[in-house]
Amino acid sequence: MNEGMPKDPAMLMSFVNMKLRDYYPTLDAMCDDMEVDKAELEQYLAAAGFTYNPAANKFW
Repeated sequence: MNEGMPKDPAMLMSFVNMKLRDYYPTLDAMCDDMEVDKAELEQYLAAAGFTYNPAANKFW
């Protein structure tokens, strides 16, 4: 993951959701722009119980 991203899963989920809400139309767009491995991000958050919902464009 990106060095500037929180390591705590709950904080990371909040950070990513804020970025998705305010700046990016999709998770793919965010990951491309921020140079984040999408699969790694999804796996890290899934381990904490969070999954991405593309229709809502957020993790929950």
